Amino acid sequence: MVVRRKNSEGQALVLVLLALAVVLTIVLFILSRSITDISVSSSQSQSVSAFSAAEAGVEQALVIGSATGASTSVGVGGASYTTNVTNVASGATSFVFPLELNSGDNMTLWLKSQDSSSSFTGPNIKICWGSAGTSSSVDTTPAIEVVLFYETTDNDPATTKIYRAVVDPNSSRISSNSFTVAGGACNISGQSFAFSTTISGLTTLGTPQFAFVRMFYNTGTAQPIAFDSTDSTHTFPSQGIMVDSTGLAGQSTRRVSVFQSWPEIPDLFQFPIYSSTGITK
Repeated sequence: MVVRRKNSEGQALVLVLLALAVVLTIVLFILSRSITDISVSSSQSQSVSAFSAAEAGVEQALVIGSATGASTSVGVGGASYTTNVTNVASGATSFVFPLELNSGDNMTLWLKSQDSSSSFTGPNIKICWGSAGTSSSVDTTPAIEVVLFYETTDNDPATTKIYRAVVDPNSSRISSNSFTVAGGACNISGQSFAFSTTISGLTTLGTPQFAFVRMFYNTGTAQPIAFDSTDSTHTFPSQGIMVDSTGLAGQSTRRVSVFQSWPEIPDLFQFPIYSSTGITK
């Protein structure tokens, strides 16, 4: 009788310990999941706060204004942001445009600074476009149009004239669009491009002001574009500002970059139906 009672008590103790182990395991699992969920929720909250702070930094730089070349750090509640504003291409002999262009998109290449304190005075501008490896014989091969505004008499808008160039790497389209055949691959600022062309003889035209550069045919696939002065002497004026803003909240960091170009004139003005002195047939 005594031996059987001890075995029964031992079995009961084992069952109790097993039950406690199971309960403890479940409790630990629940605690682990809860800690994980709280950590993920906290991380997501910090990520949203960091991104919002980075956006606030961009808005502060664009709306209120920040000096180029300066770095600003500001606290926003439990988060903070640091912004850095830089001029794009100012004083550079070559640059890659910060945005890629789709078919029909255009950008403005500034050849005279906004305050007229500096101008591009080089005789040539090399233009490179299209990602490296882009085919030159498909329907989506990108072509470009360059519409250059220049003054035959400096600082006299009444003497403004237009020089136009259209270039297409796809030779099979030349017979229908009458474009000029583009050159081959090139490299600008360490980036490779599939196609190129050079606008020559700028100094014989007059004083270049700016140029519209439009891309064609590459529907659905945005393509990069870049510019080079072809020498180490002539530099470009600023093409706009780049705002880099980094938001920080807890352990989360988020970065937002925004390019703001200078105000542009309407596209309609690239067509010679407008004249400050009237129209002569």
